[in-house]
Amino acid sequence: MPAPDDLFSVSLEERLAGRAPLAARMRPRSLDEVAGQEHLLGPGKPLRALIESDRISSLILSGPPGTGKTTLARLVAAATSSAFIPLSAVTAGVKDVREVIEGARRGLAEQGRSTILFLDEVHRFNKSQQDALLPAVEEGVLVLIGATTENPFFEVNAPLLSRSTLFRLEPLSADALRDVVRRALAHEHAKATDEAVDLLVGLVDGDARAALTSLEVALALAGDGTTVEVAHVEAARSTRALRYERDDHYDVISAFIKSIRGSDPDAALYWLARMLAAGEDARFVARRLVILASEDVGLADSLGLVVADAAARAVEFVGLPEAQLNLAHAVTYLATAPKSNRAMAALSQAKADVESRPAGPVPPHLRDGHYRGAAVLGHGSGYRYPHDAPSGWVAQEYRPAEVAGRVYYQPSAHGQEREIGERLRAMRARQHQEDDGSPPGKSAATAPGGDGDPTSARRRGLGPPPGKSAQ
Repeated sequence: MPAPDDLFSVSLEERLAGRAPLAARMRPRSLDEVAGQEHLLGPGKPLRALIESDRISSLILSGPPGTGKTTLARLVAAATSSAFIPLSAVTAGVKDVREVIEGARRGLAEQGRSTILFLDEVHRFNKSQQDALLPAVEEGVLVLIGATTENPFFEVNAPLLSRSTLFRLEPLSADALRDVVRRALAHEHAKATDEAVDLLVGLVDGDARAALTSLEVALALAGDGTTVEVAHVEAARSTRALRYERDDHYDVISAFIKSIRGSDPDAALYWLARMLAAGEDARFVARRLVILASEDVGLADSLGLVVADAAARAVEFVGLPEAQLNLAHAVTYLATAPKSNRAMAALSQAKADVESRPAGPVPPHLRDGHYRGAAVLGHGSGYRYPHDAPSGWVAQEYRPAEVAGRVYYQPSAHGQEREIGERLRAMRARQHQEDDGSPPGKSAATAPGGDGDPTSARRRGLGPPPGKSAQ
């Protein structure tokens, strides 16, 4: 006959199963039911192998909300022979941690049984609280599984992080979220239109828990026996669905890019707002901004790439809705920046030469001269070290003869590129003037004691130290 405590637990689980939120009722019970995270849980992948072999070591699970961190911890609890103790850093303190550690010591000494501590929201622990875990983790008294929605490199102590394996969980793809929603509909014996499912998936930013929570509200609004429609999802999410199908995705992003290229910040912000309202992936928008910063702004304002990259990082670090501000910042900056596509055009011309012209050998004076025997082969011989020259520049050929003299990069007269163009024109003019008839890379400056002699340069403190000559 089961013990009273066991009967109580069974009764509680049965009642919770009927009353728990849909997201809790749909929690996967096996690794095969977990949506997404194929890079960790696919056949032969690292986390799956650790769980199935019951060889879990201390690890940190990081990722946005609703990606399966707590679910994976529960699956570990079901699969392991170790004692599994869950705690939340929101409510637990150092006293609770010390009690778990003491219990782990007893279990290991008396029964030879190891302990796994699952610490949810581990970033909520401050430095001293995290430090309390260190000795037990380092000695192997317990195995720590920490879960965090924050960047663990910022929020988890370095000593604790170095003793753990870090696994990053990614937001669920649209297809994975559709599978989650479809399974939930089948579980609830309900139906939904394809448009309603697509809208719901597009509004939750890869968060399975948010999708299921919103679906539960939509099901309640629809009523028993009624198919969930777009209007029910709109009401559940307190939003308005914009028409945003496959063609709209490409057309709107095209209008967005062309507005920034055309230096119209108001139009660019309109298209940004429209994409965000329609549930467009903010990471996709950020990636396009990073590309545009080099393709359309380029060296006319190189800070544009820094701003775009910062916005892309903010999308990952901050997340929506707050990261909308970072995207708006980048869009406005790029739209109002001077424009140049010369870097892209230069690369296109260089690639055309690579494809159409013979690939000449690397000139001897440019070859690696660091290894033993390189000097015998003449590698690096005659190379002129630009830092030895007062101007920091020397006339020297840096390409094979097959493409020597070909000009790819033609700076525009916009923004910072005007100054770059003036510098390049002056250097190219000097390149033509300083042809003294010597072989490529050879000149009077490379004679012993001359400006290009590394030994002489080192004596003057200008050249690289011995054994570190420039390549």
